[in-house]
Amino acid sequence: MNSKRVKLTSLQLLTSLRLNPAQVQLISGFIDTYLELNSQEEVVFQEQLATIEPKEQEKVMQIVTSWMRKGEKQGELKLLMRQLNRRLGEISPQLIKRIENLSTPELENLGEALLDFSSVADLEAWFENLN
Repeated sequence: MNSKRVKLTSLQLLTSLRLNPAQVQLISGFIDTYLELNSQEEVVFQEQLATIEPKEQEKVMQIVTSWMRKGEKQGELKLLMRQLNRRLGEISPQLIKRIENLSTPELENLGEALLDFSSVADLEAWFENLN
């Protein structure tokens, strides 16, 4: 069985197990990591996904969409941390933890605000104004 079919079958099985969201996220992350598809395989995977029952297809797509959101947030966070370190120097572990806990819209707002920062105090003030 090829990796595209294994991935789809694994996701279909996962949607039928009645697991809590944390368990689904953990297992689906494992599936996505170890059954990573290249762009051509992804096209075939999407075609195969379109052939399953619509209700089941929706459940699988919810899992796939959550991967995409998580990946986007991780990318934004990585870029933002690089920009903050370059602009302000080393950031304390406490501030890093606060940044990691921001929502995606908050990360985007911080990404714009950091253009006006000249010190870590500006970052701290930004967090004070966030609440």
